[in-house]
Amino acid sequence: MSGMSKNLGHWQWEEAASGAVAGFTTVASLHPLDVVRTRFQVNDGRVTHIPLYKNTVNALLTIGRTEGLKGLYAGFHPAVLGSTVSWGLYFFFYNRAKQRYSKGGSEKLSAGYHLVSAAEAGGLVKVCLCTNPIWLVKTRLQLQTPLHQTRPYSGFYDALRTILREEGVSALYKGMGPGLLLQVSHGAIQFTVYEELRKLLLGFKGKEGKTNIPDDKLLQRPGNDGTPKYMSSWHVVKDTVRFEGFPGYYKGITSNLLKNVPAASITFVVYENVLNIFKRARRKD
Repeated sequence: MSGMSKNLGHWQWEEAASGAVAGFTTVASLHPLDVVRTRFQVNDGRVTHIPLYKNTVNALLTIGRTEGLKGLYAGFHPAVLGSTVSWGLYFFFYNRAKQRYSKGGSEKLSAGYHLVSAAEAGGLVKVCLCTNPIWLVKTRLQLQTPLHQTRPYSGFYDALRTILREEGVSALYKGMGPGLLLQVSHGAIQFTVYEELRKLLLGFKGKEGKTNIPDDKLLQRPGNDGTPKYMSSWHVVKDTVRFEGFPGYYKGITSNLLKNVPAASITFVVYENVLNIFKRARRKD
């Protein structure tokens, strides 16, 4: 029993490492689209330091022309750090939850248990106090443009120090409520769909005699630079409807889809391949 527990713990950390590599790869590949999405979402016509872009392509070309590669990769360092940490923790918590619900892998899990496991992992990752400040700094850096009226942050650590000095520790946890809701719901849906599609694919290949993998081996400074100052999440909801109408809630959806669809594929493909490398290395040992 102790040997099984040791082996289980060993694999959970390898799954966490594979998730971290997958998170890094995804951000490195698609970060410019994340910058575009963020700028679309915050621009309600009252923001003076962010240009009005016509569409996603126009935004990419405009940012590239006026700000260069630095603008397209604004907030890249916190994005890489946040994604690497978040995906590593996500896969770790997700596989622990699956092992618990499947009684150590002895029982097959239904789609409902995959949904619960993913939601649980998303909540635990977001509740971890280390991730929200990273995403907040990333967003602040992505919103900096040459039109900024105040001194811009020079980088991740400068932004972190400045926010702590001027706004206090609580500022690092702004938006945590909506972020928690998004993290839990998005992760739950994404992982459940992935698990079910993967089972169907493996079942189809198994019938053709190509593979037969058991189910338990499946994927185991604001306000003074023209930016509206919101006091709470509910304030954001009300002002968005007031100044932009319901379409305001869907700003940046094109760039978001262009980013998230391939991002999901990249994340899971890299995760599976890195995990297979660990498996082959362990067999050699």
